[in-house]
Amino acid sequence: MLLFYLFLIITVTSIFLAIKKQKPVLLSVPIATLITYAVVEIALVPAPFLDTIKFIFSLK
Repeated sequence: MLLFYLFLIITVTSIFLAIKKQKPVLLSVPIATLITYAVVEIALVPAPFLDTIKFIFSLK
């Protein structure tokens, strides 16, 4: 639940700053945060990284 609130705070802050500073590039921060989180979680799996990626994409 803590991660949910952290992502929510990051998203709200980046939207607020993007509107206030007129920089739409700041809207990519939440997406980059989620991608980084996904890569870290995949890296924490004890199997080799490429095998883990292949397993994830072979699931149906």
